[in-house]
Order: sequence, then C-alpha cells, then structure tokens
Amino acid sequence: MSEMLNISWNDIAREDWDRALEHVCAAYQQDWAYGDLMQGVGANVMRASIRDNQGELVALAQIIVKPFALVGRFALSTFGPIWLKPLSNRDKETAYKLLKTTPPISPPRLQVFTPEDTQEVYQDKTGGLRRLKRVMTGAATVRIDLTQDAESMRKNLDQKWRNRLNAAEKSDLKYVKGGVKPSQFNWLLNLEEKQREKRGYRALPAELTLAWQEAKSKAKGAPKNTGVALYRADLGKDTAGAMLVLIHGCAATYHIGWTSDDGRKLGAHNLCLWNACLDLKERGVKSFDLGGVNTQSGAGIARFKIGTGGAVIERAGAFV
Repeated sequence: MSEMLNISWNDIAREDWDRALEHVCAAYQQDWAYGDLMQGVGANVMRASIRDNQGELVALAQIIVKPFALVGRFALSTFGPIWLKPLSNRDKETAYKLLKTTPPISPPRLQVFTPEDTQEVYQDKTGGLRRLKRVMTGAATVRIDLTQDAESMRKNLDQKWRNRLNAAEKSDLKYVKGGVKPSQFNWLLNLEEKQREKRGYRALPAELTLAWQEAKSKAKGAPKNTGVALYRADLGKDTAGAMLVLIHGCAATYHIGWTSDDGRKLGAHNLCLWNACLDLKERGVKSFDLGGVNTQSGAGIARFKIGTGGAVIERAGAFV
C-alpha cells in the first residue's frame, strides 16, 4: 500500500537531520556539515525532507547546486536520497518525483542523483529507479560492517592481510591514536597534496578537511575538534604511517592515508586500519567506508581494501 508523501525544502533543523543520521548510516556528502562546506566555496545547498501522511520523517536529500552552461543550474544529490524507514518501490518513485519537480530553483536545470542503491537494485527495477534514466554506471567501494564483534572482523580478514597485521603487531611499530587539533594533522594534509599530484587522483581537497572539522563542531553540543580521527604508526621517533578518517553520524569514511617506505615494509597501514576499526566500533560507528576500488589503475590499493573482508559495493550509477 502506498503512503501519501509530502516534501519540504530548507526548513528542517540541523538537530533533526543529525539525529536521523545517528541511526541510518549515510555518506559524508549527505551530512549537514558537508552542505555547509559547499556553501563556503560558493555552492547553493538545498535540503529536502520527506514525510509520510502521519508526519513521520521517511527520507532526506541534500542537493548541491552550481552554475551550469552559463544560464542553467547543475543540481547533484551525491549518494542520496537517504531512506530513513522501509518504503515501497512506488513510494520511492513518488519521492524521486517530488525531488525532481518541486526544488526551489528555476529552470533550466540538470538534476542528477547518484543513490546508494546497488547494481542489483537497479537491475531488479527496485529502489524507485524505474522511471529514472541512468546516464552513468556506478563506482565500487568497500564497506566494513562494524556491528560485528572484533573476533569476527579479524576472522574475516584475508589470510595475507591478517599475516601482515600479525607481523606489524610484533614489529617495532608502535600504534598511536593521534590528536585531532589541526596542528596535529596538518603535516598529513601536506603529504596528501604531494601524493595526489604524484599519483594523479582526486578526492575532497585536503584544505577543506579543516573546514569540515569546523562545520562539524558547529552542531549543538559538539566538541570543538570533532568529525575526524587520526590513527598513526610510529617507528622510533618517526611516523611510519598514518590515516585520517571522517566521522559522520553512525558512519565513517577513510579520507587520507600515507605510509613511509619503512612503514610499507612493516605493514604500518594494516596496523592503522585495524586499530581504526576497533576505535570506530567503540565510538558507536556502524559502517566504515574505505572508498573507491579500481582493480585496473589501482590494483594494489584495491587488494588492500578488499583484504579487510569488507563488502564490495557496486553502486547503481547516476540518474536523471
């Protein structure tokens, strides 16, 4: 049975948005702080809230709007909408229709959704995508379920990955949970910029990490240095490897990683990532997204991520 759905734009309180994402894991691009981040660099941000006929919040979608073709607007909902409760396919189709036909921006506009739905959902014509046109196939990511107990997570590690971890734990490496004041991880941001130039990949610009942390700290009751976590492996007085993680609601996303030559030999990244999983789990994080996998241009990185035992998620793609 289909429910009557109603949509409203830009009238939901941040507290209600953040509270919803404490229970339903979503990508950081759907976090309120990310919208604030995009506004800071000149984009327009629209936040849609969809409710059923009982007034219960059932879906959210954050849409980033930028100029397109001089007179138009490009509106992108990255990894949205977020379904907050089970909905029928028909209701999801209705939600997409509301999102496409009622946004408070004048035409012409190109509106694109890259939902979290998988390839299987698209092929089965479910998830509300039946009436949308796919314009691009989706990328894959690896996601670790942190609701498992630590013993199960360790058993799920690939044998070679687990052996590397065992060796790292017995080596001279020392795991350290790093501080999250900007001065304590600026060095990693600088190394990341050089690494991106060398390897030619793109991600959230490193300089926006500080803006992300500031935007997260503006939530009611949030500590000043929030939204990130730093995990480090030291070799003597030197850092051999480190990774920075973004935390958003009940989810976390691998953001930046770096390893020295000695750290690579000793498995510093294995040590950091494993301890990150344990720490995030203790914080109440349920899902840890390790980011995209490309078995062609980044085979080594892909093997490392897949070796964690996380689920490989192939997203459905981009839809208009």
